[in-house]
Amino acid sequence: MSRQTVEFSINAAEKLNETLNAFLQIDLEGALRRASEIEESAGPLAGIPIAVKDNICVKGLQASCGSKILGDYHPPYNATVIERLTNAGAVIIGKTNCDEFAMGSSNENSAFGPVRNPWDTTRVSGGSSGGSATAVAAGIVPVALGSDTGGSVRQPASLCGVVGLKPTYGRNSRYGLVAFASSLDQIGIFARQVEDVARVLSVIAGRDTHDSTTADVPVPDYTASLTGDLKGARLGFPRALFGKGLDKDVKQSVESVIDVYRELGAEVVDVEMPHAGYAIAVYYIIATAEASSNLARFDGVRYGFRAEDAPELRQMYRKTRAEGFGPEVKRRIMLGTYVLSAGYYDAYYRKAQQVRTLIKNDFLRAFETCDAIITPTSPSPAFAIGEKVNDPLAMYLNDIYTVTANLAGVPGISVPCGLSSERLPIGFQLIGPYWSEPMLFKLSHAYEQARPFRERPPISAS
Repeated sequence: MSRQTVEFSINAAEKLNETLNAFLQIDLEGALRRASEIEESAGPLAGIPIAVKDNICVKGLQASCGSKILGDYHPPYNATVIERLTNAGAVIIGKTNCDEFAMGSSNENSAFGPVRNPWDTTRVSGGSSGGSATAVAAGIVPVALGSDTGGSVRQPASLCGVVGLKPTYGRNSRYGLVAFASSLDQIGIFARQVEDVARVLSVIAGRDTHDSTTADVPVPDYTASLTGDLKGARLGFPRALFGKGLDKDVKQSVESVIDVYRELGAEVVDVEMPHAGYAIAVYYIIATAEASSNLARFDGVRYGFRAEDAPELRQMYRKTRAEGFGPEVKRRIMLGTYVLSAGYYDAYYRKAQQVRTLIKNDFLRAFETCDAIITPTSPSPAFAIGEKVNDPLAMYLNDIYTVTANLAGVPGISVPCGLSSERLPIGFQLIGPYWSEPMLFKLSHAYEQARPFRERPPISAS
């Protein structure tokens, strides 16, 4: 049975990839060999095919991060989350397309072309983990991994109509995840159902000696929290975030979700997030500053792409980085270098870190009166490919509802809740206190059972 399931996923990936461009590498031989080896396995994920974003290391498979500069790099080791998945019996079928170095909200920044949304191939999939979101939405795999630095799991999950989780910072190991912004990055999970996300998190979460930022917090069986009982649950409603700039279909859908939660027995209370309006500015200072440091290692010397016709070392550095990085990555490196430079550090980076603390404190105060906060995941459904590519600010504003959770380090989950008037998916987001994944799963699963999202995209393997 394992081999049949894996064969189905591989065939679907190969068949649909010309249309969707969701995969950068499909591991046909390796996946089938692994499936045959685990036919008799009793692991919790035995025989489950999983797709992995191309910035997470899988031994023997490429890890391009959607960038030309990494070239044909194949890491000689597995990320910790990959080790844990394979030990549980999962089968990695391939690496998914993504915005270059996870920098983007539309998957248009990949050096290998944009991922197309299976609901409408003229639309973006969301980013930066668009390939993983599309692979799950199209039924190619039941589960996929992505990374979330400012919404890169939750936003494409919303735009593709699947469930997407960003755990608490420190819940999952980042060992083997190619760094974008180290204080914000977290490996997340896509699936069609909340229960599948919960099952996978139970496997990959936990302390890792390879990553000092992982917390020594016990990992529960997250599926045990899916009780459906919302008696006594309190949901925070930040009314001010449901105003200007929010698509009317999205607003209406998320407000209807709140009504469902009331029907299920949850209490809805108003909460204030007074510093949320500064989140985009703060995020794009801190994230770019960390990126400018992390991406300094890609210089053409040790691995990946190296420019030709550069006889001197300094010339080779310049030419390699100029030819190897795409325009969005260059933009963010330059911005990050600027905010860290002498004379500007205090005015930008230090100030951003101070406001980051204020945003974190907003959450702490809000969680004194509620178990989780509900917001839209994205301000609009999927937009057209090319629509915002020349307007960085408009593109950055797609992250307005998601970046706060990364800045504060708290967990967030996106759950599909309907279709727009153009039949494009809409998702709502729940954000909880540190280590509150069980509560987020409980709330998400209760909604999912009450209002199951059974719609499937026109382009689908199933």
